[in-house]
This record gives sequence, structure tokens and C-alpha cells, in this order.
Amino acid sequence: MIEYVNQLGGGAPSTGPLPAGASAVVWSLDTTATEVGGHRLRDAERVLDAEERERASRMVRPGLRDRYLASHLGLRILLGGYLGVAPREVGLMREDCPCCGEPHGRPAVVGGGVHFSLSHSGDLAYLAFSAVPVGVDIEEIPGGQAVSDVLSSLHPAETAELESLAPELRPGALGRLWARKEACLKAAGTGLALGLTEPYVGSLPEPAAVPGWSLTDLPAPAGYAAALAVAG
Repeated sequence: MIEYVNQLGGGAPSTGPLPAGASAVVWSLDTTATEVGGHRLRDAERVLDAEERERASRMVRPGLRDRYLASHLGLRILLGGYLGVAPREVGLMREDCPCCGEPHGRPAVVGGGVHFSLSHSGDLAYLAFSAVPVGVDIEEIPGGQAVSDVLSSLHPAETAELESLAPELRPGALGRLWARKEACLKAAGTGLALGLTEPYVGSLPEPAAVPGWSLTDLPAPAGYAAALAVAG
């Protein structure tokens, strides 16, 4: 487990150098903040690109829109720090999907230089950066109904693990499992296109070994679960 998650607050962050090799750095962000990394949230659209602004404009609920603006503002601020450019100068794109070849795969920086992953849930966002493909996920612990809804969609061993637990323990175990699974799928760029059966990540306190990836749980506040997957 990564023992420390950096906090991106209202002041300008000191990113330092990008981690080398198959390692990663993770940041967390309170997406209800009115200032992020030295920028006011009300000025976020001056930093975001046209696609991000258009997506934000489609969010009719103010709270949802503000959370989106905060997380993407934070992403650009941190990417700019690692790349040595202004946040608004960071060019973002989508890689080709490994399933169908269409350009809706993993988000990436134009020209490369750093791999990143962004996840938000509730009032929190987690952002991961690495020199190699990386995926991060944070999830609010689900309710009991969510366990019933997804049991049949998981890897058979994961289904068996959850069914063996007392009902009151299943939501926490599913939260761990879901964060691990999403982190791997984001890192691979497939998303949910191939379903939830693979890879097997497990719901036990320690994640299962996933070939080709280093999978670890991340510290998270009460009521959340988080995980990180790094290539190699």
C-alpha cells in the first residue's frame, strides 16, 4: 500500500519530479473547494479546454458541475507542474480503445511525457501520475443493494468471497474490490467494455496479484475505498 497520498489544497502545489520507472505519485482533492492549486474555481473555465468546458456546460446540477471543474482544474495544475508548462497549455487527448480501435480509450497527454489517471466519487478526487500506464480509483462504500446487483457480474471467486461474508461486511468488501477492479480497467484503457469478470482482484484485505500490473490499495477516508494499478 502507498502509505501517503498528497493533498492538493488551495495553494500552488510543489509537484517535484515525476516518479521514475514503475512507480507513481497520488494526490487527493476536496472537490467542494472554492480554490484549487492557487486558482479560484470560478475562473476554472479559463484554464480548461473547449471539450472540458462543453462537458461542464451539460451538467445542470451546480454541485456536480463544480466537482467536475475542480477535479479537472486540479488535473491540469498537477500535469502542468510535472511537464513544466502552464495548466492551460496542457494538451489532452484520448488514446485508441484497445477493444475496438476507436479514439475513446485512456485519457492521455498530447506528446506524452507523463501518464495519468483521475477518479472522483462523492466529494473527493484522486489523481495518479507515473512514467508508465497507471489507473487510480476511489469509491464511496456502496449500500447493500449494490452488492446484490453486481454479484453475478463478478469473477466467480469474487462472488464466492462476498457470499461467504456476513451481510454487514459485504459493502466494505465490495468497495475494496470495485476500486481495485476500476483501477486496473482504467490503467488498461478498456473500461467496462469487456465486463467485470476480469481481472480477478479479490475482495480480501490484500488485493490479488494481477499479471502485468502492480495493484495496491490506497489510504482513503472513512466511507471510501481506493486503489492504484501501475504497469509492470
